[in-house]
Amino acid sequence: MANSEDPVPEPANLRFLRLLVTVLTGVMLAGLILIIALIVIRFRDTAPPLPADITLPDGATPTAVTLAEGMVLVVSADGRLFVYDRVTGRLKQTLDLAE
Repeated sequence: MANSEDPVPEPANLRFLRLLVTVLTGVMLAGLILIIALIVIRFRDTAPPLPADITLPDGATPTAVTLAEGMVLVVSADGRLFVYDRVTGRLKQTLDLAE
């Protein structure tokens, strides 16, 4: 009868496979942590500065607002485009889009 306490030697290929699986697990965990960190860093950016309020001219009803670099664009229902400074909220230009 064979002694059940004698360990059977592990084949070299099995040891190598176990090492590969362990390394792959470590690399996958590190990659997952890196991806999560990059997502958190990317979406933690602060919002761009916006004016406290924008006053439209009399009779203008806004239908669309677009944020651009350095300006806020407001399109009114009557076909006018108002360009406001993004920081101060001051009206910089009015364009008639109905033409």
